[in-house]
Amino acid sequence: MKLNCVIIEDEPLARNLMVEYVKKVPTLNLLNAFSNPLEALEALRTLSVDVLFLDVQMPELTGISLLKVLKNKPLVVLTTAYSEYALEGYELDVADYLLKPITFERFLKCVDKITQRLDAESKPVSNGEPATPSTPPFVFVKDGTKLVKVRLDEIRYVEGLKDYVTIHTPTQKIITLQRMKALEEQLPADKFIRIHNSYIVALDAIDVIQKNEVQIGPVSLPIGDTYRKSFKEFIDKNHIQ
Repeated sequence: MKLNCVIIEDEPLARNLMVEYVKKVPTLNLLNAFSNPLEALEALRTLSVDVLFLDVQMPELTGISLLKVLKNKPLVVLTTAYSEYALEGYELDVADYLLKPITFERFLKCVDKITQRLDAESKPVSNGEPATPSTPPFVFVKDGTKLVKVRLDEIRYVEGLKDYVTIHTPTQKIITLQRMKALEEQLPADKFIRIHNSYIVALDAIDVIQKNEVQIGPVSLPIGDTYRKSFKEFIDKNHIQ
């Protein structure tokens, strides 16, 4: 089955590139490529669209504004040269975010991600309950003036100090201006647990659990008195003896 696509991009070179990319992929069917977002908004009322490739910065109407007023939204992929829009885009449940200049390899990864999401949404739920959106396998955090994408499976532990947190991965430390509570709410509760006012740990990263601390590689982290009971319940729930 082919996916019906619409492109909204006011820059001719960027629009032509996206048209070329879509035409190269056999599973995609291009319905139209618009330079004017207002014309596109009107056309989207009647078109049957599966995927919308949407530029963020446009003179008549920004892509974010268009997305907020669009009814019966298809899967939306934001395209822009500015990474600061990524966080707002994901809050609006966009399917992906392509940072210009967009390579064909990155475009193919986007198509694969869209296809997997549509396949998952089309599968019936066996227990009769409505499907719930899956948690993205990553978070975006601010590092200076840019947003950095951090994969959840790379996070070993998070260390907090006042208004800053440091995310520790096997290859780097990412320091971001953010409170621990805010980051904790972004992390899936079945994979991460807070053990101290200053520490959140990934379940998969724990090597050793002792009475008052956990060990992650060569690092020992204390278990705070306030969190000892919830940590024990978390361990019991995940069948760790």
